Amino acid sequence: MAVAGDFAGATHMHPLWFLVLPYVGALCAVHLGHYLLRGRLATIEQPSVRRAGYALLTLLVVVWIARFLGAFGGPCPV
Repeated sequence: MAVAGDFAGATHMHPLWFLVLPYVGALCAVHLGHYLLRGRLATIEQPSVRRAGYALLTLLVVVWIARFLGAFGGPCPV
């Protein structure tokens, strides 16, 4: 939804999209650039990148649990 320009809809679907989309995009760009230059995928050795990934994963799980319990407009109908 965010890629199509519907930011309100994307935020309704998941309130952390604005953190996940740039993080995943940056990781994809780094891996693609490294692959094009060196012929193999990059390894993420920087502790700050790993900590950011772990923090983002923790936030995603917290929001998932909160939505399951009724916060942020959840639970979503299936």
